[in-house]
Amino acid sequence: MLEGLKSRRLVLGVLALTLALGTSAAGAATIEPDDGLQDRGSMGGSNDPSDALSALDVESSVVSSGPSAKVTKNLAVAGRGERLVPNATTDVWAHQGTAYIGTFNDPCGTGEGFRSDTGPVSYIQDRAAPGVAVFDVKNVHKPTYIGNLPSVAGSRVNDVKVAEMNSGTILVHSNEACAGGDGGFEIYEMSDPRNPVHLASARVDDPNETLRTLFGDVNVGVHNLYLFTQGDRDYVGMQTHAFFGSFQIYELTDPTNPQFTSAWGAELLCEEAYCSADPYNETDPNVLVNHINGYMFGLLTPAFGFSQNRFLHDVTVSDDGTKAYLSHWDAGLILLDVSDPANPEHVSTALDVANGSLDGEVNSHAAWPTEDGRFVVETEEDFDAIVSDSPLSNFTFGETATNTIPGFGISTVAGDAFEGSQTGNQVTIAIGTTHHGTGITVQVTSGPLAGNVYAANEGAGNQPKFADVGPQSGEGVWIGRACNIDPILNAGAFDPGDIAIVRRGECTFAEKLANAAALGADAIVVSNNVREDTPWGGVRIWDYTDPENPVLASTFNTTCSADPHAESCDPRGTYSVHNVIVEKGKAYLSWYSDGVLVLDIKDPYKPVEVARYNETGDEFEMMNGGIQDVWGIHKEPGKPWLYASDRNGGLYVLKEYGAGSATKGNGGK
Repeated sequence: MLEGLKSRRLVLGVLALTLALGTSAAGAATIEPDDGLQDRGSMGGSNDPSDALSALDVESSVVSSGPSAKVTKNLAVAGRGERLVPNATTDVWAHQGTAYIGTFNDPCGTGEGFRSDTGPVSYIQDRAAPGVAVFDVKNVHKPTYIGNLPSVAGSRVNDVKVAEMNSGTILVHSNEACAGGDGGFEIYEMSDPRNPVHLASARVDDPNETLRTLFGDVNVGVHNLYLFTQGDRDYVGMQTHAFFGSFQIYELTDPTNPQFTSAWGAELLCEEAYCSADPYNETDPNVLVNHINGYMFGLLTPAFGFSQNRFLHDVTVSDDGTKAYLSHWDAGLILLDVSDPANPEHVSTALDVANGSLDGEVNSHAAWPTEDGRFVVETEEDFDAIVSDSPLSNFTFGETATNTIPGFGISTVAGDAFEGSQTGNQVTIAIGTTHHGTGITVQVTSGPLAGNVYAANEGAGNQPKFADVGPQSGEGVWIGRACNIDPILNAGAFDPGDIAIVRRGECTFAEKLANAAALGADAIVVSNNVREDTPWGGVRIWDYTDPENPVLASTFNTTCSADPHAESCDPRGTYSVHNVIVEKGKAYLSWYSDGVLVLDIKDPYKPVEVARYNETGDEFEMMNGGIQDVWGIHKEPGKPWLYASDRNGGLYVLKEYGAGSATKGNGGK
């Protein structure tokens, strides 16, 4: 999830789409859309390649159904570090008897207690506060809350890692803006976890100077990071929100003075005509925008799956510090040789669209190699399972003179309803509540569809916005696709002041809006045209016997992740896999509402589920502060304890038992 990209990428994202869609920009390259361009851009590449995913993540608005798999629940809770803040807890890491969990967007960082210089830091004594919540887990049965490392004002901590490095016990946590705050990362010395010492604050920039100066592409957020050592030198590799060079390495040998070492991005693999030959030193803004549109957002060439973005999400580095595994979303799982950290070199890309998932999605989210590096377990995060009921999101009307009326998007299901009842429905576009949460809605106040309320999103662009014009009311009239090549349906029934209901597809959103405005519409509502729901995200296991040519060994899905419409899974649940860690022939997985899973991968071509922790029911929800929603997973090498972070409930310490031997309530003793 990359929520922190939103505010930083607005200006450049709008400009990029403006150029890509051929609308006005003085002196800019103009690229005419093909038949599929409007769909590709609107679904995944307006202002932020992860807006759709992050919005769903924050709102928990995707619902699913599907039976709970019948598995042996031989994982038991040993201890609990309570943190009852809905959707607030992110990744987890444990080191030498201390566990650390991060914070999602809310609560956003306040800056209370934070010091930017070097010196001892006092914990904030409020486990619901932002920052890094720290627990003493030397007694795993009774985790003790120590406090929260202070947050940077206006930023959130998604990821936290701790390792023994040449300079001591070093903690590094990421910073992502959640209210306009600083990006980058913070460094602490944690040899005494009860007395942390702040060592440095680092801010991260895009390596391209033109992007930095023209678009303010500086002080960018960091979503995930990983600590590694080579001999007497220490490093951190990280995912950044830079457009180019989103994988960056900093040297931490002197942790009080982190030094930028190198940047690498999958855009360096782009060989198309629109790509810059040297993107990190390119000075022509038009070339940069074309490169961003074409490669990063997939607007100009075919891409994969529903989101069709190629941003970096996560990074894991091998134990010897020489190999970096980059989960590059729809660009696939990329292996880099980082034996020279100043000069990362591409080794291979693991990508099998046809066989890698149940629905052709890539969505490379996280990965972890086996100890010998021969196999790698990759997770595919897919939040777009119930797409027919999700309102259209991440779409733009661009910046044109014909954008004279407000524009909104609704779901495929809502569009089907209006297509089936094309006239006679009085609608109001206002703020309301649906199962997707509170926000803009299309409410049918009278007519055949009276009483229905459909969730809606507002499109980007220079058209009038809801915040300025307020609620809109009128007859909702179905007029088809509203493209220049199509007839306008129900034109005779359309009166000035009506609201045009149209179907997405064929032409740009700007063209649809212009044709609706020409009819005298007060607003346009575009319904999605994606009619098939898809599975949630599952696991891929890759054979790296030949590192330059990885082979897909197998895939794995739970019952619920494979079928979003099966009957007995909680309809509130999210059934995508999330994070993974691998040790001694087993893969340990956080799987949101499927809980924590353990796969036996001794035969990576035939993974077998051998354990699961998956609690349900009113009693658990009251104790957990909501349904099970496991984000993070970690395991200290050679120890029996698993550390899981639940977005609603905080920290869980689990122990794995032999098949069938764990019983509910035994406390893992």
